[in-house]
Amino acid sequence: QVQLVESGGGLVQPGGSLRLSCAASGTIYSIVFMGWYRQAPGKQRELVGLHTNAGNTNYAESVKGRFTISRENDNNTGYLHMESLKPEDTAVYYCIVNAKTSSRASPDLFWGQGTQVTVSS
Repeated sequence: QVQLVESGGGLVQPGGSLRLSCAASGTIYSIVFMGWYRQAPGKQRELVGLHTNAGNTNYAESVKGRFTISRENDNNTGYLHMESLKPEDTAVYYCIVNAKTSSRASPDLFWGQGTQVTVSS
């Protein structure tokens, strides 16, 4: 199995920046993609963005130009860099990893426990 541990959430003022980290551990043969979802109170969970093994990234329109996903392949750690934060970015942010646990296994999707980001003055 694969375990994901997120960190870096907290309270930040509008216009501020924050970086979330996601450390993946366990039986990891290869990671297909890493990414982030978020869920605001009373709203559905939404995809923030993905970072593929080929280095391609995709972002939700609401965060384009403000959020950046990066990844350190050596230690299976992913990051979500958030800038120009707005109150509407307030949500619980979840790390996701699509990974294979062996050469013959099909990729599975794993979720982190979530970390709260609150944007408020």
